[in-house]
Amino acid sequence: MDTKNLLTLKTIVRTGSFQNAAETLGYTPSTITFQVRQLEQELSIKLFEKLGRRMVLTKAGENILPLVDTVLQSCDTIHNYGKSLEQLQGSLTIAMPETLLIYRMQEVLADFKQQAPNVKLYIQVGNCDKVREEVLSGGIDIGIHYDVCGENNSIRAEVIDYHQACLVAYPELPEAESDFVSANQVKQVDLINYYADSIFQNIIDDYLKKKHILISTTMELWSIEAIKQNVINQIGIAYLPEVAVKKELEQGKLKKLALDSDNDQIIPAVCEVHKNKWLSPQMELFLKLIRETKK
Repeated sequence: MDTKNLLTLKTIVRTGSFQNAAETLGYTPSTITFQVRQLEQELSIKLFEKLGRRMVLTKAGENILPLVDTVLQSCDTIHNYGKSLEQLQGSLTIAMPETLLIYRMQEVLADFKQQAPNVKLYIQVGNCDKVREEVLSGGIDIGIHYDVCGENNSIRAEVIDYHQACLVAYPELPEAESDFVSANQVKQVDLINYYADSIFQNIIDDYLKKKHILISTTMELWSIEAIKQNVINQIGIAYLPEVAVKKELEQGKLKKLALDSDNDQIIPAVCEVHKNKWLSPQMELFLKLIRETKK
């Protein structure tokens, strides 16, 4: 069995399509298709099926993915045997929400690239549920997310730090519109949502419902930086992780709006790997760097 075919399978899953895998690996699309068919013949199973316009993994394909990881990681181990961190090769695939990527993991990523410059680092951005799914399916090596998915017997999880959010507005917001402690209100200011399934968005939605505070208009953006700029430019208010707005609060570009103290929910952030996944040297290095930056 040619390990190149296994790498192709893994790359299709990671990049999301045959075409993307071809571009990533420098192959033609026909080569990718040939390698998949060759692998299917060798394994006597069907790996992909067409769903609409997309090719998705079959159940058999999902089941063998952890075994493919084991083979590829074993090859990496043999190839890296006796080498220093600077000589390590191979790849590492990580997934996390945007806020953790931008405001928590930059130091870790920089240290990793400095210590293992020859390892190809692939980073996926997704919500917490998507990250957990990717860990369980074997589509990624390490998942980092807010701990909202609950325990799973197939997952090894480790808390890396804790996060709290706050309601922020532009400094010029009138006092009447800045009151989010008094109940039974109708607000004329816009609430800018991150995305519907965000843990922090769910917290503020529940708070407003409990206080009977009605926001007449909402808008949704999928970029933390875009949301902050909209708030700074007096387009609305937003409920965001404090770590994401720390600098703007210190600079006076944003102000924090008071909420009832019972809204002070602290959300752990966790780092996860599949229990059956063998820890490669690059995975061990990344996990070590995360632990060194625990807060």
